[in-house]
Amino acid sequence: MLEQYLSIKKDNPGAILFFRLGDFYEMFNDDALIGSKELELTLTSRDAGKDNRVPMCGVPYHAASSYIGRLVEKGYKVAICEQVEDPREAKGLVKREVVRVVTPGTFAEGSAFEGQNGYIACIYVGKEAYGFAFADISTGEFFTTQIEGANCAGILADELYRITPLEIITAPRQTAWLKESGIFDRLPGIYRDETAERFFQYDNARNELLKQFGVVSLEGFGCSEWPLAITASGALLSYLRETQKHAIPQILKLSSYQTSKYMYLDSSTRRNLELTRTLREGDYQGSLLWVLDATVTPMGRRLIRKWVEQPLINQAEICKRHAAVEALATDNQARGDLRMALDGVYDLERLAGRIAAASANARDLNALQLTLSRLPSVISILGGFNSATLSAICQRINPLVEVVSAITQAIVEDPPVAIKEGGLIKPGFSKALDELRTVAVGAKEWLGTFEAAEKERTGIKSLKVGFNQVFGYYIEVTNPNLHLVPADYTRKQTLANCERFVTSDLKKYEDIILGSDEKGALLEYELFVKLRETISGFTSIMQENAQALAEMDVLSAFAETAVRNNYVRPELVTGGELFYKDGRHPVVEKMSDAGSFVANDLYLDLKDNRIMIVTGPNMAGKSTFLRQTALIVLLSQIGSFVPASYARLAIVDRIFTRVGASDDLATGQSTFMVEMNELANILNHAGKNSLLILDEIGRGTSTYDGLSIAWAVIEYLQDPENIGAKTLFATHYHELTELEGRLPGIKNVQVSVSKHGEDIVFLRKIVPGGADRSYGIEVARLAGLPAAVLERAREILVDLERTAADELSMVVRNTGTSVASAVAAASENAKPVQQLALFQPTPEPLAAELARLDLSRLTPLEALTLLHEWQHRYSKLNSEPNSKSNSEATASNKVAAAATSQKIAEVAATSEGEERNG
Repeated sequence: MLEQYLSIKKDNPGAILFFRLGDFYEMFNDDALIGSKELELTLTSRDAGKDNRVPMCGVPYHAASSYIGRLVEKGYKVAICEQVEDPREAKGLVKREVVRVVTPGTFAEGSAFEGQNGYIACIYVGKEAYGFAFADISTGEFFTTQIEGANCAGILADELYRITPLEIITAPRQTAWLKESGIFDRLPGIYRDETAERFFQYDNARNELLKQFGVVSLEGFGCSEWPLAITASGALLSYLRETQKHAIPQILKLSSYQTSKYMYLDSSTRRNLELTRTLREGDYQGSLLWVLDATVTPMGRRLIRKWVEQPLINQAEICKRHAAVEALATDNQARGDLRMALDGVYDLERLAGRIAAASANARDLNALQLTLSRLPSVISILGGFNSATLSAICQRINPLVEVVSAITQAIVEDPPVAIKEGGLIKPGFSKALDELRTVAVGAKEWLGTFEAAEKERTGIKSLKVGFNQVFGYYIEVTNPNLHLVPADYTRKQTLANCERFVTSDLKKYEDIILGSDEKGALLEYELFVKLRETISGFTSIMQENAQALAEMDVLSAFAETAVRNNYVRPELVTGGELFYKDGRHPVVEKMSDAGSFVANDLYLDLKDNRIMIVTGPNMAGKSTFLRQTALIVLLSQIGSFVPASYARLAIVDRIFTRVGASDDLATGQSTFMVEMNELANILNHAGKNSLLILDEIGRGTSTYDGLSIAWAVIEYLQDPENIGAKTLFATHYHELTELEGRLPGIKNVQVSVSKHGEDIVFLRKIVPGGADRSYGIEVARLAGLPAAVLERAREILVDLERTAADELSMVVRNTGTSVASAVAAASENAKPVQQLALFQPTPEPLAAELARLDLSRLTPLEALTLLHEWQHRYSKLNSEPNSKSNSEATASNKVAAAATSQKIAEVAATSEGEERNG
């Protein structure tokens, strides 16, 4: 047996082999060591001859699915080796073979999260292009696209991030290049596998697709002109066929799509907007999906996630969804009835997949029957809505009454999980089965009569007839009564307190009962398989029903959310403007106390209001305002209503966000480098119909560097020749507010604050104008910084503001409206020290004292006294040892003092002359 195991193991390298032995799947050698560790199983051993023993552990076959799931979730591949002949009929060693190889992307039973897809993806690299395909074998979904152009690698990485596959397969000769390209960087830990190079030959891949779908051309699938997509799709299908060891009947079509037909959201934007999970903790609660998902079916939960992650840009399609949501939102009674009819519907998509793949059990068929039986009421309710979109969905639904009838007639109400042990089929469904059951029942009734007769015949009142799987039926007699056992009893088993016997009559009826039960169970299995095969012929209809129910569920969820949260239908326009009144952040509003969220207005267009510079304190609500704008636009374009009292929105083709960063330790990038990479991506790929959300650009470097970058970015964005996109630009560089009126299309707004002494109140209201301070020290006080630190910070702030703020604003005002002129002016007016000097005295106090002097009233004696005082003060400073920077500052003070002395001397001479003349 171990030789058989080793032979099969050799043919499946890299996989943990689940080797069927009776009622267990056993693992040996290294597989056993892994299995015992990862599955917390007891490690035993088995004799291997010559005093050798091999490690061994196992799991019950009926519970194997959960153990396999735990292994694939940890990144292991599992090969399932079954007994493919009846051990009772085997001549010698039972024949075994691998019937399936389970990987993270092919474990259909592992759809542990019914609201998510379990995709397996395939990538094929071409010349400046990629073929990309992905499938979910549990639902039968199969998608492909060909990504081309200068940014094709970035788009592919973003698509991978969007679908987050459980497994990615690649051609062996391309794997290393793909790893080095950085395409997988945003998906650490994703299981990757290589498959046979021959699968990636175009002709083989194309033929695989033609064979799967029974067609002679791929034109009907929309990908006939995409050779790379065909290669990736065919290779993926070949891999699935190889691992599953059979065809994939649940995959009935290939859906081609173009990424350019949907709103482009890069991976940074998806994370920053927290579409499906939060940025910090990665939680579902607190995400946009958490707010929106009022679906009641598993199919709906998967579809709403897809819609959120793939907004539309076709205005007509968006309007269809809006109209359907409006119809559902305005009829609370009908919407409630519809949601009640949908609630409790089983996962029709995955039921259809299991039925097609011949892995469904009797309970699955009952779930299908219960689901289909709800469809007539769904159709009836939909008929009451005045909506073309809802009517179109209704027409796609087929209640399959013949399938409902067949299952109702055949399957018992509460069948067992196993399908080979009987108990599945209702009485009256099969005459042959009923006859076998009658024989078995009659024989079992005979057992009762036989037991009573034997008690009477032997005088053993405690005698009883029992059964077990090893010895069959037996007569049990306790030890005190053994002397009463008649001669025709044959001993079969001796126990501590009793002995067990058989008789010829008992053996005869045992054969009748067991034969009838075995034949009955076999017949039930055959009847069940035939019924399942018949139903599998309706797979495409069931999948269409599932899709229609999912769409209906999502649209009704949008309506339910809109009614609960007071959302409105947005008006779609073509002029490029974004305008909303009383807009709210959908997530922050839901997590806030009722009525406490402060709504705000926004107006952007492609002319005079292209860029909105948003200033204000930390914690005041700038980032919330920025994100809510992006989310309102996104909600509109997935077909949802939006959190506002009114909205008039143009279609946005791309949303870019740059709203915060942290060090990327994996790639060795600093926070500032991460920020600049994201900013470069935005500036290189945004267009005039994009929406840009930029929060605190330039904060990760020095003040002057950061301000320069932020300023240059605004200038670049506002120029229609470059981008001219609608932009929200939040910043603490208040000097940038000087750009309003100097550069076209720029408007200032600020988050209002009320200050009472040292206390500040964030009013959260966006109002016109620019803020003049950020209240950072006040926020630090709220955070609990020590009083001494806060007081010292205030002192330093006064000094810094006196020297730096006016200078920076003057630069912005006086250097024109271009980066070039700014650089030139900065060069001409450059000072020796551009960074703020923190640790040396500066000449500003002397200059300030000089500026305050009234020379017309200064006598020569007073002038000489001041000169003497200043000389004493700064000569003392010069005598103190310090750093180079201190020396430079002292030299600067000497220059200032010398100039001052000269000026005072002139004043003194003038005064002295006047006195003589007087």
